[in-house]
Amino acid sequence: MAEEIIFSIAKNILSKLGSYALQQIGLAWGVKKELKKMENTMLTIQNVLVDAQKQQVSNLVRKEWLQRLKVVVYDADDLLDEVATEALKRQRETHRA
Repeated sequence: MAEEIIFSIAKNILSKLGSYALQQIGLAWGVKKELKKMENTMLTIQNVLVDAQKQQVSNLVRKEWLQRLKVVVYDADDLLDEVATEALKRQRETHRA
């Protein structure tokens, strides 16, 4: 269950990372390399979650790992939202000037 939620969020992050607008932000702000690394990390997380679902092994180590992974995925999602918000602010400021 928790794997499905994290998988869904990771998929959403990948969608955001692949968006044209975010690619342009990456170029403009000089963070394209970091965005690509983040995309690769999200792909790895998705693959690990698929494997975890297949195994369906319930133990404390796995639960703790999934909790930590959930925090990382949520933080990445929040970061992308902040980047998008900042980009909109800058775009509005540019249009006003």
